[in-house]
Amino acid sequence: MIYPEQFESKIGFDRIRELVKEHCLFDPGRERVDEMVFMQDFDSILQELKLVEEFREINQSEDDFPIQHFIDNREALKKTEVEGTYLMTEEVFGLQKSLDSIRAILNFFKTDDEEKYPVLSELCRPVKIFPFVGDRIQKILNKHGQIRDNASSALQQIRRSQHERQGAVSKKLNQVMSRAQREGWVDTDAVPTYRDGRPVIPVMAGNKRKLGGMIHDESATGKTVFIEPAEVVELSNEIRELEYAERREIIQILLEFTADIRPYISDLLSSQDFLTTIDFIRARALFAIRMGAIRPQLKNERIFDWKEARHPLLYLAHKAEKKEVVPLSFHLAENNRILLISGPNAGGKSVCLKTIGLLQYMLQCGMLVPCDSSSVFGVFAGIFIDIGDEQSIDNDLSTYSSHLHNMKYFLKHAATDTLVLIDEFGTGTEPMLGGAIAESILEQLNQSGTGGIITTHYTSLKHYATSAEGIINGAMLFDNQRMQPLYQLQVGKPGSSFAFEIARKIGLPEDVLSSASEKVGQDHIDFDKHLREILRDKKYWEGKRQKIRQSERKLEELMGRYESELQESEKQRKAIVKEAKTRADEMLSGANKKIEQTIREIKEAEAEKERTREVRKELEEFREQVEVEKGKEEQQVEQRLKEIRRRGSELETRWPDLRQRSKKTLAQKQVKEDPEIRVGDLVRIEGQEAAGEVMEIKGKNCVVAFGMLKTNTKLGKLEKIKSEESVRLRKKDQSRVNLGDWNVSTRRVQFRPDIDLRGKRADEAMGIVVDFIDMAIMVNARELRILHGKGNGILRQLIREYLHSVDLVEWYGDAHVDQGGAGITVVNLEI
Repeated sequence: MIYPEQFESKIGFDRIRELVKEHCLFDPGRERVDEMVFMQDFDSILQELKLVEEFREINQSEDDFPIQHFIDNREALKKTEVEGTYLMTEEVFGLQKSLDSIRAILNFFKTDDEEKYPVLSELCRPVKIFPFVGDRIQKILNKHGQIRDNASSALQQIRRSQHERQGAVSKKLNQVMSRAQREGWVDTDAVPTYRDGRPVIPVMAGNKRKLGGMIHDESATGKTVFIEPAEVVELSNEIRELEYAERREIIQILLEFTADIRPYISDLLSSQDFLTTIDFIRARALFAIRMGAIRPQLKNERIFDWKEARHPLLYLAHKAEKKEVVPLSFHLAENNRILLISGPNAGGKSVCLKTIGLLQYMLQCGMLVPCDSSSVFGVFAGIFIDIGDEQSIDNDLSTYSSHLHNMKYFLKHAATDTLVLIDEFGTGTEPMLGGAIAESILEQLNQSGTGGIITTHYTSLKHYATSAEGIINGAMLFDNQRMQPLYQLQVGKPGSSFAFEIARKIGLPEDVLSSASEKVGQDHIDFDKHLREILRDKKYWEGKRQKIRQSERKLEELMGRYESELQESEKQRKAIVKEAKTRADEMLSGANKKIEQTIREIKEAEAEKERTREVRKELEEFREQVEVEKGKEEQQVEQRLKEIRRRGSELETRWPDLRQRSKKTLAQKQVKEDPEIRVGDLVRIEGQEAAGEVMEIKGKNCVVAFGMLKTNTKLGKLEKIKSEESVRLRKKDQSRVNLGDWNVSTRRVQFRPDIDLRGKRADEAMGIVVDFIDMAIMVNARELRILHGKGNGILRQLIREYLHSVDLVEWYGDAHVDQGGAGITVVNLEI
């Protein structure tokens, strides 16, 4: 169900239709675009989206898809259902071209492409190609779409006679022409021609009586007349009679052909509808490519989990101007069905609302939408909108009356599967009363389980959304430094209207703003101010969290590299030791053989002194050689081990905590490898953080001590952990207790707006500065002083580089010369 009647024009879908029709090949496709309707059935929507997605792939990757000869044959085929009617020659030719196109499309999706494009292939499966109709057309038409001479024996005889008569006419006409030129009745360069299908000779007007025959025409000046010679009149009459006979025979052929195909008319119309469907799918696919659209995940639920969604019309307009569109990302589910968006005027609330309505409507009309592929879209049975002004003099409706009329319809027809979109909720009447009525309507819609997106400026509605179950606040972000909207939706917190800031930027007199502040009351201004501070702080801490995540990812990469290098070093060390041992064994074996050989030679020499002396000398030389080689080997091994130790030392110097992290990772691996729980092991209960020690095991049960408390539980509910993990969990418990005692007021009183970094190392000083700035932002400090001294200016440069990266730092610079000059950096924070 869609409400109101002007729904499509209000959200811009009428322009989407026109853009899609630009990609259609023929009128039936354009008519199908006009007939495109909102679908409620989940399977039907999914089927259409898959068809368009596959065709988008074809358009992007295939060059040979047949798109020629998409011809509208509907009227021609429908008229043939009446007996006695027949298709004209050009209509038969159009039918032939359409059947050829259908055959080419079906061949495209055969064999290999059936697996590549399964949904489109299934669409083609029931389509028929009618070989009988194609063969009949081939017999009566040639490739140029003209009736063949041999379409029938009678037609063949007629055309043969025509050729004979035309040959005789040409022969006689040339004879008469030659004679007339000799007599001077006709110009020498004149040639025979035709008038009203009759052969004539151009004769000078003064000689028209000299050439016998029939006058058919004269020139504009009257100086030339066109005469059909008497010699060819009879032959021309015969040719004209043959033309009539030819026409009658062609009609007879077409009547017979039409009668033959009349039983297939309904099937041929279905084939025509298949071409229309292909054109309709193709047009949507081409438009999807044009706006960068994809098929998101679709669930048969009332859910929004959109990421990087873009308004298609805004995207195309910005693309032409080479500008970027700020994408829309948000999440709504069953627990938060209604999103109440607030924020400044011209901040993008209405565009956000129309984007949601348009994309949801496009999706349920079977169109791909421009968003990230991880986005999740739900399905709604109806969409109701209240956007724009519906005042009408004819119907005696004011702006507010028209809004109430829409609200009446919403309250009567909205259900759990309905999506309501309301712009500027409650406006158009006295704010206090309008806000009260709007709050009551919102309460009723919430109780009915309806999902919705609503924009407003009313503070009362923001308060109600904060406390009501099923409603969540959202804000369009605003840069209050540059005083311009960011067009980004942030869900979870209400937004400020920034009315005074925008008025001040425009240049409204300050006394007017001061008077307005007094009239509205300090409480209201403070509420708006606190909203801005919350949004500012949230943006700051989200930036910090992102940086921490990036640092953690980098640290994990370094840990992985460190572990791999340590493992590689250990492998190299083992390889070196193994190689050295092998070489030593080889050398020892060689020495033993040499000694045995020496003893054997001494015995064989029978104690001859000279021979014994020579053998001993050879043994001594061999020993010295072995000692040299041993020294070289030891030196090489020592150098390689020294290189490994140097690399390990460099790693630990650069990242001193990596070894501890690596040990922790290995310990965790060991726990996973040995999951068996024994007495004395450290464990925790699944789903809880507290760590305890196993005191006793009795079958499948055990006794675990958590501090001074002992409890009986089942072994299957326990997880084994290491001692390092238990220390971390205990620290985490302590941090929770300490955080509960953290008091902003106390911290604000204790906070000192200046720090002294003299004598600190650069890394130590930067850690202090980061903590100092974070604390200053949390206690809303305005002006800070950082004493770092002058020196070489290195610490001063590092501090200022960091300050430049903090969004909430409004200004920083040197202190006054009398107050320390370049040795002190003064920082002003945004408040």
